[in-house]
Amino acid sequence: MKKVGIIMTLLMGVTLSFCLSLTGNLTSEDGFKLIPFLVSFAVSTVISILIGFVVPMRKIESGAVKAMGLNERSLPANIISSLISDFIYTPVITLSMIVLARRMAMKMSNGHAQLPPFAIMFLKSLIISFVVAFLIILIVTPIYIKLSMKLAGVNPSAGGPPADKS
Repeated sequence: MKKVGIIMTLLMGVTLSFCLSLTGNLTSEDGFKLIPFLVSFAVSTVISILIGFVVPMRKIESGAVKAMGLNERSLPANIISSLISDFIYTPVITLSMIVLARRMAMKMSNGHAQLPPFAIMFLKSLIISFVVAFLIILIVTPIYIKLSMKLAGVNPSAGGPPADKS
């Protein structure tokens, strides 16, 4: 099952990073710019994967779902799991992306960029990112769980490895 966790971390990290980097880039005052998008996507992906390897998401989410008396993989359980992931990943990624965007803007303008105050920039981005990330996590997690199990050679219906592959 460790293999499933690694695959999930990679899939979710890349997907979430792509979507949040794209959202951040599209909602910026200057509109979409390829280089800032690629840089933020790369940095965000690394951060997401690090969080995924350090934070035991499965344990945290399962514990919360059990504590609430919900059936695992039910819609309410998926919503709770998505909220937990959202509250762990999104603030860290958003903070990193805002710091990166401000540094890039100052560097590209030789220190003359007219930027909104940090708190306003961060909070606006955080609110948008929370909504976008929640929807993405809610939609792709069940799909990625099945895909991860298949790629790891785990029988999703049995919840464990296949008995025999002969």
